[in-house]
Amino acid sequence: MAEAIPQPFRASFVASLADRGVQRTVRCVGGLVLFGGGVGLQKQAALGLPPWDVFHEGFSETIGWPFGRALILTSFIVLLLWIPLRQRPGLGTLLNAVEIGLVADVIIAHVPQPDALGLRIAMMATGIALVGVGSGFYIGSGLGPGPRDGLMTGLAARGWRVSRARTSVEVAVLLIGWLLGGSVGAGTLVFAVVIGPIVQRTIPALSIRPAGPPPPGADDRAPWTE
Repeated sequence: MAEAIPQPFRASFVASLADRGVQRTVRCVGGLVLFGGGVGLQKQAALGLPPWDVFHEGFSETIGWPFGRALILTSFIVLLLWIPLRQRPGLGTLLNAVEIGLVADVIIAHVPQPDALGLRIAMMATGIALVGVGSGFYIGSGLGPGPRDGLMTGLAARGWRVSRARTSVEVAVLLIGWLLGGSVGAGTLVFAVVIGPIVQRTIPALSIRPAGPPPPGADDRAPWTE
């Protein structure tokens, strides 16, 4: 994933809102609805969850909270880790922390788990696709990274390679989530393999490019592409 793609987070949060702020906000909110819907569908497919959602599921079972509410709580716990990393949240960060969990719980409450394996596979694939497209919209809005992405880019700013930071964090949460009872399966592997190529295409296609040229020396690569 080394191809250079537009990097919407380089512009300041205030500058982003001043540049088509309503359009950015609508795209961010809509993208997070798709993302949360995708998370909920993968949960209901019961074929294995992405690493962070394995943790969310195990955490929810441990504390006795619904899946989406545990996801929201995890988001704010992760945001506390931003403090020593000197990361600053944007509007998109806060929307991400709340909206994905709310939408996921709605999907879980209203979409039953199918018995047929074919339907479960279709539900899993649809969920992964929605997460990929939703990521393109919300990341491309340029209103701030999600809590988990910000944690990894914060570690990168302290000298870690982004690929190493992402792998280390996701392996750790996957292992903890599995020990807590989260679902690991074929869906976990499929997500890990396909989500990168999907997001690599959706972010450039759905990003709102900043008005005017980028500042001299700006790095236009997204950190999650390394």
